Amino acid sequence: MFQRERVEIKTAEQIRLMRRAGLVTAEGLRAMGAAVRPGVTTAELDRIGRRVLAEHGARSNFLDYGADWGYPPYPGVVCISVNEVVVHGIPGGRVLEEGDIVSIDFGAIVDGWHGDAARTFPVGEVDGASCALSETTRRSMWDGIARIRVGARVGDVSHGVEASLHSHGRPYGILREYTGHGIGTAMHQPPDVPNYGRPGKGPRIVAGMCLCVEPMATLGGEDVAELDDGWTVVTCDSSRAAHWENTVAVLPDGHRARRGQGRAGGQGSALRVPRLSPGPFRRVFLSSCAVGGGCLRLCTGGVVCVRLGAGAASRRAESAGGGPPEFSTGLAGIVRVRESWAP
Repeated sequence: MFQRERVEIKTAEQIRLMRRAGLVTAEGLRAMGAAVRPGVTTAELDRIGRRVLAEHGARSNFLDYGADWGYPPYPGVVCISVNEVVVHGIPGGRVLEEGDIVSIDFGAIVDGWHGDAARTFPVGEVDGASCALSETTRRSMWDGIARIRVGARVGDVSHGVEASLHSHGRPYGILREYTGHGIGTAMHQPPDVPNYGRPGKGPRIVAGMCLCVEPMATLGGEDVAELDDGWTVVTCDSSRAAHWENTVAVLPDGHRARRGQGRAGGQGSALRVPRLSPGPFRRVFLSSCAVGGGCLRLCTGGVVCVRLGAGAASRRAESAGGGPPEFSTGLAGIVRVRESWAP
């Protein structure tokens, strides 16, 4: 079912206060980025993020995220995604190796205002294709940000990201199920800011909005799967992924990009936009009906949400391990197929 949620509009003073969370986020990314090298574990990077938060009296907007609606509480203060992990990699014992690329997504809460940003870092000497992937993703973020102005539409920003990613002479996979977002008094707020779209479409951009522009791209396809930990999202073809994100405050005379911030919901005047109500699904996202059993087996035993591709009608199928032929993958339990939503 659809429900309507408010787009939070900030005053100039609220944006000034929110900037403090962005500065803490930026410092955390700098500190963790400086520590990226072969032999470092992702848990060590998480400890650096915790130290930065503590030094500034800030709280984490990642730690325990998801618990309020039935997800496993996220256990870290930072998402650390290595190589084929696109987003939401959980910090732990994984050791960074020479030639890896690692995406670090970090946020902070200061006096109730949220910051959120992400960067992709090389680990030692990295191959040319991976370097180009990260740089192309970074450029697409800035090309999307360049289209933010009062009176524009969110689709203008989305199209800017997509066109940038398609302008480099090779096909990069563009994630469609995970998007940018609004931010302010909560980490994730409307409007969604997809990394693909049509110019002139979507919510109108007005002064006082704060938006996270957050491209995620891969060296292969756009199909991704969520692992059984309920968080880690990987490419189905094991191709590498890059992730860049900045928060942008929309001002009456232009915009200001912040190098660290997240999502909101709360104060000030508001616009209303429809949003699909999420459910606590274990998810696999695919770009076509040619569902590969290998991807689906990553999430066996759970309820699976499958995207049927751009323009496909929403469908729902229920079975005990069966379903329509293209979804006969030996899954245990009920399989629900519907148009997906971006958490």
